[in-house]
Amino acid sequence: MTRSPARRALRIAGVLAAVAFVALLVYGLTSKATNSTIDDALSRGEAVPAPGFTLSKLADGRDAGAAWSRAAADGDVALRELRGTPLVLNFWASWCDPCRAEAKLLESTWKRQPGVLFLGLDAQDAREDAGDFISQFGLTFPHVRDPGNDTQRAWGVTGLPETYFIAADGRVVGHVIGTVDEQQLAEGIAAAKAGKPVGAEEGGEQRPVG
Repeated sequence: MTRSPARRALRIAGVLAAVAFVALLVYGLTSKATNSTIDDALSRGEAVPAPGFTLSKLADGRDAGAAWSRAAADGDVALRELRGTPLVLNFWASWCDPCRAEAKLLESTWKRQPGVLFLGLDAQDAREDAGDFISQFGLTFPHVRDPGNDTQRAWGVTGLPETYFIAADGRVVGHVIGTVDEQQLAEGIAAAKAGKPVGAEEGGEQRPVG
């Protein structure tokens, strides 16, 4: 029996709608997929160039050094401006309870680690709340702020907190996913100073990010 043109058109429209839905679903999944470039390289024992960013200064801290002073002079900080100094880059937010759990360790380690710059990166947070967090925990290392999540995605951040260790040549040599402990922090700092990959590893708790 021959199908009517109307029924045939309806069938074709249904097929096209299904195809469009699948395409949209695939796009959504791939666009939200975690960027694993850094961790993949570290798993092979390779350092990888740190994804660049330029973010607004949130707090200067104290005794952060000449490199930070130069980079932050105009209110915006580009990661490339800190090249030449080993870095500990900590992603955090004031609403993140695990970030509170590691704040005192980060501060005490920063105070006794000359030659390494700690840099906090506050993400998806209100500036006022972030400032209160810094004051509450007496954090004296500098911070930048990303009101969105572009920087997190570029770095492959899946939750907060996460900590990256960057050598003076601008390559990522270590990554701790979740709260960092004293040993992980010491090993990451040593790797940043030596420029030798220490890998990526699981830390403690963290909160998911969008």
